[in-house]
Amino acid sequence: MHSLMIMALVITAITTILVMLLNLTAKKMIMDREKSSPFECGFDPKSSSRLPFSMHFFLIAIIFLIFDVEITLLLPMIITLKFNNTVMYSVTLSFFIIILMVGLLHEWKQGALTWTN
Repeated sequence: MHSLMIMALVITAITTILVMLLNLTAKKMIMDREKSSPFECGFDPKSSSRLPFSMHFFLIAIIFLIFDVEITLLLPMIITLKFNNTVMYSVTLSFFIIILMVGLLHEWKQGALTWTN
C-alpha cells in the first residue's frame, strides 16, 4: 500500500513537471484579427467563411446525449434485480430517477427544451 502511494505521487509529480515544462517552452501565439481571419489571396473574403451554428440545437443534442447515457445505466439494473437486495435496489433506483427528474425539471424551467425563441 505504501509503495502504491509513493508511485502515485511520483507519477503525479512527473506529470506536473512535464505540464509546466510544456507551458514554459510552448510557442506563444498572440491572437489578432488578421491571424484569425480567413485568407483568400490577400483579399477580404466575399462572404462569411463559417456556417451559422444553432447553439440551441447543440444544447438539445447534449441533453439528449446525457439522458441516453443515463438510460444505458438504468437497463443493467433490471438484470441485477434478482441478485440484489430489493430494498437497496429500490432506494438506488429511486435516487437515480429522482436525480434524472430534477435535472429534467431544471432544464425545463431554464427554457432549454422550448424550440420557439
